[in-house]
Amino acid sequence: MLERAVLLAALVVVAAGCSKKQEVAPLPVPGETASGGAKLAYEHHLRITLPEAEIPARMAAVRKACESAQFGACNVLRIEQGENSAMLTLRVVPSGVEPLTGMASKDGTVAWRQTRAEDLADAVNDNEQKLQQLEAYSAQMEQLAQRKDLATSDLIALGHERAQIQVQRESLQNTAAQQQRRLDTNLLQLDFADKSRGHRLGVSLGEWMDQLYDGIRDALSMLAYGIPFLLLAFPLALGWRWIWRRVTRKSRLREAPP
Repeated sequence: MLERAVLLAALVVVAAGCSKKQEVAPLPVPGETASGGAKLAYEHHLRITLPEAEIPARMAAVRKACESAQFGACNVLRIEQGENSAMLTLRVVPSGVEPLTGMASKDGTVAWRQTRAEDLADAVNDNEQKLQQLEAYSAQMEQLAQRKDLATSDLIALGHERAQIQVQRESLQNTAAQQQRRLDTNLLQLDFADKSRGHRLGVSLGEWMDQLYDGIRDALSMLAYGIPFLLLAFPLALGWRWIWRRVTRKSRLREAPP
């Protein structure tokens, strides 16, 4: 039974991986913008195979296009270069995703791509509520500061509290600005690999890691779904075992010679 379960799980993972490969959309890769008031932060991840000699120049061209805002506001977040591969991570306005990915993959092969979105609605609302509460508290402190009968110690405590409010306000405002930046732009990660070996090593390994992550996540979801049934089945199994032992015990006593 254990071998069958392991084989079934392996088949499920392989099937999931195959289905995801079929879902890979061709280029060009369009930028994404949330609609209907949704607060979604989009990310794109591409693995591009090129001849090894072309990788440095191609990455330099994409980087230059980003830094010069050739296709709109863009910032380089991360650069990595290895012997046969390179990686460039950008944050760019949605309209710049398609031309940048087209430039990066020109005369190359997009071995794998993924677009995903993170819902920031709860985080944005929570930050806005904290800011509103802080502003209401700040207004109360300002009213207290207008009083003429405050002792020196009270004035010192009030000044300290107002300073703390300002620090918290700046922190919340900075968080709000970062959230809005994620909503207004797309994160774009471009992985370049040598065409002669990238498919067998870098790309396949990357796909395997992504499939492993998804498989673990799905397995945990299935486990969480099945736990209530296990909790129900365990006492039932104990009860059935107790009844079975009593029945077999009485049967043995009746069959025993006097």
